[in-house]
Amino acid sequence: MPEITEVSLQPLRQMMVDFRRDLHQHPERGFEETRTAGKVAEALRSFGVEVHEGIGGTGVVGVLRNGGGNRTVMLRADMDALPIIETSTHDYPSKSSGKMHACGHDGHTTMLLGAAKYLAENLPFTGTVLFLFQPNEEHGLGAKAMIKDGLISQFQPEEVYGIHNLPGAPLGEISSRTGTICASESLFEFEIFGQGGHASMPQVGVDAILVGAELVQALQNIVARKLAPSTGAVVSVTEFITDGQRNVLPGHALLKGDTRSFTAQDRAEIERLMRRIAKGIATAHDVRIDVRFATEFMETVNAAEQVKVAMQAAGGISDKVIPERGQMSFSEDFGCLSHEIPGCFLLMGNGCDYPHSQPLHASDYEFNEDALTLGAAFWARLVSERLPKKDA
Repeated sequence: MPEITEVSLQPLRQMMVDFRRDLHQHPERGFEETRTAGKVAEALRSFGVEVHEGIGGTGVVGVLRNGGGNRTVMLRADMDALPIIETSTHDYPSKSSGKMHACGHDGHTTMLLGAAKYLAENLPFTGTVLFLFQPNEEHGLGAKAMIKDGLISQFQPEEVYGIHNLPGAPLGEISSRTGTICASESLFEFEIFGQGGHASMPQVGVDAILVGAELVQALQNIVARKLAPSTGAVVSVTEFITDGQRNVLPGHALLKGDTRSFTAQDRAEIERLMRRIAKGIATAHDVRIDVRFATEFMETVNAAEQVKVAMQAAGGISDKVIPERGQMSFSEDFGCLSHEIPGCFLLMGNGCDYPHSQPLHASDYEFNEDALTLGAAFWARLVSERLPKKDA
């Protein structure tokens, strides 16, 4: 069997480009990916891959077996788009108003399909490969839904791998790290119940804006003074909503926000401190403050063995491999999968020049199509090395 490199996947480049552009023109948001899932399932069947649909709503799993090997590896791609109005200038923009593939999930899906086609045609492995096409990554709900629907128990993967593109990093760069690679995301709300009144007589009521402003400032003390700077935790108040008017002091306010952390311990400490701060300020102003704290994404933690083998495979197709990159402050639904089974989440450079350097979720973000064959080659090589044939 010839060694798998990016050149090995070049014959599939045009097929992948066409498929990716079709997905890009027809973006679908989380749990609405019916057309996308259908196209994926149709393509997998045409490759001769066993297909399971409707897992976790719109999730798809392809199963490819070869030889007598009893090991099972899962490869994951995400399918959902974002509620963004596209401003790109290329000739295949979104045809769905207010929806856009601004995170490259169309590219991720296409890379995995390219690998599935190559592996099905060449069978350079023994064992079972699971091609996981996940819905609703953006809201951290897709992996949970698929697991709840029997993903792990039905297919019994031993390990899982995922790739995400990274704008601003050189094309061809593949990086990862052992341990936590992506932060958790928890959403919080503080609901303040004060006493509204006339703006000319603030002493009669309890101004919810004043209480809320004090709360906003106090929350920043959590990361500034209560946690070590090395934790990298972030607390951001992103919404401040009141029932006040031009000459009416509000009696009710709702503060919403987002916090990121790299360990479950820091996440729990942030919640504890938030509740303590709210209790103290509520007592000082004689108001009620209700606190709600919900973790949407858990930390994404990579296992040492899976990082090692993934970096080894990456070294066979790229000379830009970073095995111990810095942590990323964004969150990833892959963390839900790697919490269940050992896994490795990787980042792949999308390019340093415009438009491929535009940040994820930007309205003019563009996935670099030169990464399609590179990503597909990585997947194929990883499978061939992780599930080697006995006669290889």
